[in-house]
Amino acid sequence: MSCGSGGLNPIQNAVPAGARKVFCVKFQREMQGLDEVPFEGHPLGQKIYDSVSKEAWKMWLEHMKMLMNEYRLNLGTKEAQEFLIQQMDNYFFGEGAALPPDFVPPKTKA
Repeated sequence: MSCGSGGLNPIQNAVPAGARKVFCVKFQREMQGLDEVPFEGHPLGQKIYDSVSKEAWKMWLEHMKMLMNEYRLNLGTKEAQEFLIQQMDNYFFGEGAALPPDFVPPKTKA
């Protein structure tokens, strides 16, 4: 399930003194935790706060942007919000991040 990059060097992986630490479910090691609970009041928000690192959260935000664009989600609707919550749960605690069926990765600049 882990899609964490083994390429993080020790300096990037260092947790600042006094920072909150979590055992990250994505990277499977102790890393700096989030500063606050995402989705305060939602059970998934607390679960993420307890076991997702800042680095893994940044990865999710990029994945979420892609989902919002590919599915043309309107976050003003309950359906879109529920879809993203389910995707987030899968991304961190389920089978992982599934790409949309017709997704074509953007070409990298050479």
